Amino acid sequence: MAGITQVSSNKCFGGHQKVYSHESEELKCKMNFSVYLPPKAEDAGVKLPVIYWLSGLTCNEQNFIQKAGGQKLAASHGCIIVCPDTSPRGCNIEGEEEGWDFGTGAGFYVDATEEKWKMNYRMFSYVTKELPLLISSNFPADPSLMSIMGHSMGGHGALICALKNPGLYKSVSAFAPICNPVNCPWGEKAFSGYLGSDKNLWKEWDASCLAATYQGPPLQIFVDQGEEDQFLKDGQLLPDNLVESCAKAGVPIILRKQAGYDHSYYFIATYLEDHFTHHAKFLQ
Repeated sequence: MAGITQVSSNKCFGGHQKVYSHESEELKCKMNFSVYLPPKAEDAGVKLPVIYWLSGLTCNEQNFIQKAGGQKLAASHGCIIVCPDTSPRGCNIEGEEEGWDFGTGAGFYVDATEEKWKMNYRMFSYVTKELPLLISSNFPADPSLMSIMGHSMGGHGALICALKNPGLYKSVSAFAPICNPVNCPWGEKAFSGYLGSDKNLWKEWDASCLAATYQGPPLQIFVDQGEEDQFLKDGQLLPDNLVESCAKAGVPIILRKQAGYDHSYYFIATYLEDHFTHHAKFLQ
């Protein structure tokens, strides 16, 4: 396989859950990503749709594949799941290991512009350009059939990847996404660090701001939010702001508020099947 090294492989629901490493051109470091290949991937000449999952703060390529139960759903739908890491690793940048919500494990899926971070912290370009090219070059993936979803910071990432690249993804969904980072503490910390003090630049990486001006092909956004999510109560997620922006721009959005559910993977595992069903409609 060109440019990638297999780290692990486990049979799962008739397919294989694999992890690979590679030297990233965008991030200038070694990166891991996971790939679930459904049983259908072994059919001769087949090209399968791909769903990208972006994880949240402190996570890596392992969290979704160990906790969410997505392999069974991917096997039944005949799609590949790809999970990248959440940031560059081991870049030896001063301050990258000091907090859980900035630096390592917290790349926020932006392309940094600040001098200190701009060489390595290019997760947006990694997820939307470098990684899809690696996947289509090494696996039976159809690059014209991609969807994207994520959780928390990764939900923010999924939303901005879709909104900033009209037509690249057939569909987008999110669990408890950071919907309006320019107006929440997590976003203010990350964006000031990676993007500098110009808040107009911040808006280019904010789903609520992007949705308000979206003019691409039809894109239906699907969001699940637990009502007992402490980060919702703390004002970090702001899903109603996203709904308001979508309404202004005529972007269809389904926001489901789920009583009793928190921010955890128990919540994700409960409703993940609905998200696969959503994406399957657009990946035929």
